[in-house]
Formats: sequence, structure tokens, C-alpha cells
Amino acid sequence: MSESDNASILPLPSGEMNQDHEPTLLKDRSFWGIIFTQFLGAFNDNVFKQIVLLLAMPAAGAAVAAGAMQQNEDMQGWATFVFSLPFVLFSGFAGYLSDRFSKTPIIVYCKIAEIVIMFLGMIAFYYYGSLGWLGTWTVLFLMATQSAFFGPGKYGILPELFKASDLPRANGLILMSTFLAIIFGVTFAGNLMTWLVGEERATTERLWVGSLICIVIAVIGTLTSLMIRKTPIAQPNAKLSADAFGLNKEILSLLRKDKPLLIALLVSCVFWMVASIAVPAVNRVGVNMLGLDMKTTSILVGMVAVGIMLGAPLGGYLCRAMPSHRAVTIGLWGIVISLALLGFWKGEALFLSVNQTRIVLILLGISAAIYSIPLQVFLQDRPPNHLKGRMIATMNQANFLGMMLAGPLYQLFLQIAKWLNYPVSSVFWMIGIMVVPLAIFYRMGGKGNVSSFASPTDNRPVTN
Repeated sequence: MSESDNASILPLPSGEMNQDHEPTLLKDRSFWGIIFTQFLGAFNDNVFKQIVLLLAMPAAGAAVAAGAMQQNEDMQGWATFVFSLPFVLFSGFAGYLSDRFSKTPIIVYCKIAEIVIMFLGMIAFYYYGSLGWLGTWTVLFLMATQSAFFGPGKYGILPELFKASDLPRANGLILMSTFLAIIFGVTFAGNLMTWLVGEERATTERLWVGSLICIVIAVIGTLTSLMIRKTPIAQPNAKLSADAFGLNKEILSLLRKDKPLLIALLVSCVFWMVASIAVPAVNRVGVNMLGLDMKTTSILVGMVAVGIMLGAPLGGYLCRAMPSHRAVTIGLWGIVISLALLGFWKGEALFLSVNQTRIVLILLGISAAIYSIPLQVFLQDRPPNHLKGRMIATMNQANFLGMMLAGPLYQLFLQIAKWLNYPVSSVFWMIGIMVVPLAIFYRMGGKGNVSSFASPTDNRPVTN
């Protein structure tokens, strides 16, 4: 549910001075260009990804048209792996390109690529009867690759477009629009599946029609990207090095010296791994244990994003009202309790009702926000100023590594549940077992508020 970020490491050219003459944020057409472009792109990503996940489940995949590749086991974990892999492989190189060239044309080219990829998605769905998951997963990989190159430009362009005083508001509105896109995207995917495939899921012959909608959305997103004014090149003399494809040497040296920072990075990785295991588990529980159609099941997935939206301001408040490590601990225990409640079953059904499941999923999202916000601020704030941009890029690569590992872990947890003769809801307990040690032992960076987390090696003032 997140894309790779990167920030400019060196000062911008003198063109940045013109920001003083730019219109206020809400009157700036470039701001609305970024908002609409980001929203439509995230919407398309989540529509396609959720459809692929629903098709990867036995209940959705085993009843396809005659001649289609039969799906007799849950393959959602491997689909998650395919989606996350490009972010791990290409985020560093994408960050280099966003600094070496103007970010504006990179954004536009990425949106043009999205049109092509959505067209390929239509072909993959049209020939699903013969290609099966091979075609749709190839498109899923290409879609994630496009997002990996889009992410650094999308976030890195903000300080080049807007005044520093407008950045908190701009980031907040973009973050809100991202989660709205997730909610609407996964919900729309469920509606498309119900409408085009049908409640009985007897055929996927009409599923390609849904890709026409995605193509139209990609075209509109490309047009809105043209509203963004061109920015100067951040680092015109940047040289491509091996660091762009792995861990930066300076960051590696910093992590070796700063153990709290290293541990926080690993904990952030675990968080995204847990979140990425939970999504396919919710899909399976909704269809197989609650007996819901794909539309209502997709709404369940969206409840987690609703919780994150509600929990984001609460997490920010707790960061100011108490030591941030306590807010992290509160969020962790909230995640553990929510996962424990989701894991209970009665016979072949989930112990919770549908409405109770929705409430618990919202609480899970709230707890995740309370936990992750101070952790991310710590990771952004603690490094010295000249390494903050590369630290953000490293953090995002670590997060997507966690998401990639979530795929095989989900498949492993399904096998464990099968061996124990437990229903799929027991996967939530297995996820919870991973989180319990963090809730008991992890204390982020020692005591104190976020403002006290500046690295002692950096004597310059730290801004959040």
C-alpha cells in the first residue's frame, strides 16, 4: 500500500528561489496535478492488485471458465511477492533518476507507461482462459515497476514545487488521498469482480472489460500530470554507482554505529511484512469463513485503511503528548489484541460477526498508525541532515523487502494451518506471535520525545 520515496540530497539550483512567487498551495495547479495524478495512480494499482489477489484464491480461481488454469490453492502470497519485488530491485535506481533528471517528465513518462501496462492488463484478462495467472502476474510485476519509478519523483518533487511552510500540508493531503485511493480501489475491485464475474464466479470471460476502465483512468492521470510545472534538475552531475542498486555506503556505516536506528529500521520492515500478510488473510476469511461476496470482502480490506486514516492524527497527537516510545508500545499491543480477536473461530466460521470484524479491522488500522507514525518520524529525524534523503530511500527499500518476504510467509502460515487442521483465521494468530516480542521488548531509541532523536553527530538544527 506504499511506494518508494527518495529525497534530494544536494541543494537545488537557483530555480527554487522562484517558489516565493508561486501561488498559495490550494490555488497552485501543480498541487492539484500531483493530487489527482497520485490518487488515480494509486486507485489503479489497488484495483488491479485486488482483482489479482481475489483470482489467486481457491474460491475465486477454481470456478473459472473451461480451459482456464485451475487454481486449487491460495496463491495470494506469491502474488504479493511478485508485486513487491520491483520496489526492492528498482527503488534505488529510480531514486537516482529522480535526482539526475527533472522529476516532472519522469512523472509524465511513468503515467504514459501506466496506460500501456493497463492495456496489457486488458489482454491478460481477455486471454485468462489460456494464460491463467501467468499473464496477470506479469502485468502485476510491470505495474509495480512503474510505481517504483513513479514514487521518488512524486514525493521528491514536493520541496521543489512548494514553499517549506506548505510542505506539511501538502504531504498530509497527499497521504490522505493515497489512503482514500486504497479504500476506493479495493472496494471498486470487489464490485468489478461481482459485476463482471458474477456471484457464482463461473467465468472470467468478461473481466477484461474492467481493464477498459483502468485504461481510461490511466489516460486521465496522464493528462493531470501535465498540470505539474517542470522543476530544475536536483543533481545534474550525479554519477550512477553500485549504491543505486543496493545499500548506500554512508548509510551502512551509519547503521553500524547507530544501533537504535538499525533496530528501528528492522522493526519498520517487520511492520510492513505483517501488514502485507494481513491483507490476503482478510480476503480468505471474508470469502471462506464469513461467506461474503467479493464486493463485501474487498470492503473489509478497506477497513484497515479507514483505521489508518483515523489513527494518523491520533498517532501525531500521542507523539506530542507522551514519550514516543510509549506510543509505539501502545500501537504494538493494539495490533496484537486486534490480531488475536480476528484469529478466533467457531466450527468452520469466524467467531466474530461481519460488523464486529469491520470494527476490529478499523482498530487494527488505528493501532498500526499509532505504532508506525512515531517510528517513521524517528527514522527520518535521527540521521544527520546530509543523510536524511538516503535514509528515507533505505527505509522504503527495507519496507518493501518486508512486503516481499510477506508473500512466502503467508504461504508458509497457510501450510501450518493446514497441518494443524486450523482454519485460515489462525494465520492472524501466527502474525500476532511475530508482533508480541516487539510489544514486550522493543523501546524505540530510548526515552524521550521525537524531537530529542537527532543524531549527536549532527550539530545542525533538525527540522521535522
